[in-house]
Amino acid sequence: MSQKLRILLVEDEDHLLDAIKLNLELEGYKVHAVKDGKTALKVFKEERFNLIILDVMLPEMDGFQVCETIRLENAEVPILFLTAKNTSENRVMGLKKGADDYL
Repeated sequence: MSQKLRILLVEDEDHLLDAIKLNLELEGYKVHAVKDGKTALKVFKEERFNLIILDVMLPEMDGFQVCETIRLENAEVPILFLTAKNTSENRVMGLKKGADDYL
């Protein structure tokens, strides 16, 4: 049996967090979901992940700060922004902070 890929999902809106988590789990991923930036960094330092999915608008610390901090510690893990903040300025900022993609 192969090991499930691990995803850190960071989203503060319950309905989105639950829907995304459920769909990823149905596809066979192991998802650790958190609702704020500080908790995301704490969990990231304690566990290993194959992918990080971030929202931009988060309590405590925004997704851009989380992404930048993770990139300073780990240049390998893929980071995807999944957010309603879809201006070109936000997309550029996310990529500059170290994200691999911005949706």
